[in-house]
Amino acid sequence: MSPLDTLLADGRVRHRAGALAASAAFGHRAVLKLRHDPKQLVDSAAIPVLFTVLFTYLFGGAVSGSTDAYLKVLLPGVLSMSIAIVTMYGGARLAQDVRGGAFDRFRGLPVWRGALVLGGLLSDVARYLFASAVVVGLGLVMGYRPDGGAPGVLAAVALVVAFGLALSLLWAALALAVRDPAVVLGIANAVLMPLSFASNVFVRPGTMPGWLRAFVDANPLSHLASASRRLMNDTGGAGGEITWSLLATAALTLVCGPLALRLYARQG
Repeated sequence: MSPLDTLLADGRVRHRAGALAASAAFGHRAVLKLRHDPKQLVDSAAIPVLFTVLFTYLFGGAVSGSTDAYLKVLLPGVLSMSIAIVTMYGGARLAQDVRGGAFDRFRGLPVWRGALVLGGLLSDVARYLFASAVVVGLGLVMGYRPDGGAPGVLAAVALVVAFGLALSLLWAALALAVRDPAVVLGIANAVLMPLSFASNVFVRPGTMPGWLRAFVDANPLSHLASASRRLMNDTGGAGGEITWSLLATAALTLVCGPLALRLYARQG
């Protein structure tokens, strides 16, 4: 008797996997891909290293008088910016799954339709935590000492990762709409580069022209960077910036989450 005949003959009912179990399985699949192809983590490490080292030693003395003083401004900003940039690669991975045929195989599985999207987000947490560890570890090596201590750093990382996951839903929806990794990366870069550089990540906006400062002040990355600075440097008054960051996170989640699931359900 074949294994299938045995399975059908034993009379037991096979239950459909729950949403969380299925999502965890797809998340584990994505983590295994990272383990077998560590090159996928290169961007997660290269982006924070490049911006932290380059901007600290090029502009630290000119902007803040010393590299140590500039690190207090730059490092929390680079943490926010790096995670935001890294989010695009999750969307590109999902687009590759859809375009490469993996999606067609997953559609036949008796699991919740959104498990592939949510599982990818769960694996992205590992990528974001890795990038955060690179930023903070590099900063400590370069002389940064967070006055907020470990609690402040952990709170900033948690806030940034939550925003990154919400932003990942936007790229997931885009990936399901265009089904092309190159297009996803191109559009994401066109959105994230202006948000990253027209922000308070690298400099304070006090000397900017009024029209540019208005954009910088409304930029969600500026609010995220400001909240991270206050938490990591223990400067107080972070409540308003944290609130704005959480509102942006909630808005992205509430809009892009259902949109991504609807686009996923329409694939085929």
